[in-house]
Amino acid sequence: MTRLGESVARASSLLSADLSADTTVAELLKETGSRRYLDLTDLPAKEQAELIASRTVEVLPGVDQLAERIEERKAAGKGLHIKLGIDPTATDVHLGHAVPLIVLSRFQRLGHDVTLIIGDFTAKIGDPSGRTAERPPLTDEDIAHNLASYREQVRPFFDFEKVSFRQNSEWLAPYTFPELLSLLSKVPASQLLQREDFRTRLAAGSGLTMTEMLYPIAQGLDSVALECDVELGGADQLLNLQMGRKLMELKGQQPQLVVTMPLIEGTDGTGAKMSKSKGNYVGLTATADDVFGKIMSVPDRLMEPYLKAWTEWTDEEIAQALARIEAKTLHPMDLKKILAGEVVAALYGIEAAMAARAGFVAQFSKKSFADVSTLPSVDLAEHGAETVATVLTQVLEFTQSASAARRLAKQNALRLVIEAESGQEAVVLAEADAVRPLAEVVAEKLAGTPGTPYLKAGRKLAQLQGDA
Repeated sequence: MTRLGESVARASSLLSADLSADTTVAELLKETGSRRYLDLTDLPAKEQAELIASRTVEVLPGVDQLAERIEERKAAGKGLHIKLGIDPTATDVHLGHAVPLIVLSRFQRLGHDVTLIIGDFTAKIGDPSGRTAERPPLTDEDIAHNLASYREQVRPFFDFEKVSFRQNSEWLAPYTFPELLSLLSKVPASQLLQREDFRTRLAAGSGLTMTEMLYPIAQGLDSVALECDVELGGADQLLNLQMGRKLMELKGQQPQLVVTMPLIEGTDGTGAKMSKSKGNYVGLTATADDVFGKIMSVPDRLMEPYLKAWTEWTDEEIAQALARIEAKTLHPMDLKKILAGEVVAALYGIEAAMAARAGFVAQFSKKSFADVSTLPSVDLAEHGAETVATVLTQVLEFTQSASAARRLAKQNALRLVIEAESGQEAVVLAEADAVRPLAEVVAEKLAGTPGTPYLKAGRKLAQLQGDA
């Protein structure tokens, strides 16, 4: 049995035990957390490829080809050459940024060579992926400052002592205009304009500069310079990564394989990507208690993608835990506490994770909504005739639009909660309820139920007062 197989066997036994018990949870966190440093070189090529693919959106041209490339390099006495490009465009790093580095760490532990490309040249252009406008260029001072902050924040997820660093200004700055023209003559403009974000901006009449159009070319030349076997990137980077394959072919090289990573949904349950601008992120510099609390606030449906994104759990273990929830032998709250503990343990260690767990239980698990200070309220006499979506959007400003409110309902994240001395009861509102008058929905869903009613949207809460 492989080292990973042995660890999975031990963890599976713990996952069958009482997962509300602190001692069991601490043992489980210790077992799964130790995998972040586990030597995986005893896994055969096919299992290596499957382990990587299990946490990706796509492996192109395919998982079998990845396994074949691993075997090919192993026969030559080498590992794969893996590349991840970093454009140091910000100082605030969140859990979403850690996703590709966790997969990159697995490549390291599988015995492959990793190179981080510091996009000091391309950062001055700015990656246009997902942008509605051109990104302002950075200075050399900005890049150096952001890079230092980035390395420090993501260090818990990645071993920087076992990686090569290269700056793409090494090969892009000396690139001559005649060389560029020769290369561009072999790249159809239609291929560059396939990007959905480019088409959207052009259709809206927004500007699109030549530097943005050339960004995929510059990123592809990074792969040519390093003769990579594999390049990692977000799912929104797919066309950039495929350009690397094309340019390598044009240069007579063996094209790299492409591994795309999921874009992680934020903590607010609206479906939007985790980002600082939306406030739905978990910062890597947040305190252990804050990290734990934010993970505990997410909708239950995010537990599976979050377990896949930030833990070393295998698909088998995740399926085992979810099956227990389905069978009602495991409460979703207990699994979410373990998920929150996994994230805190990765950042601050198991002791901090268990302390944050204890603090959360003491502060929140037994607290009623009535104990929460400065809770917003809605007067049903004044706003009861308005739709639930209108109240959420215009009165409480919990959502940005009526469609966002309906989306919350579609994701089972819109609820009425009634709180009485005996405890809390929640009623999930359907998407159709979001466009009905609030008072009508309250009267129907909570008829005859004694207690104080609340409206809950994602992790935002408001008390409902008065009569319709």
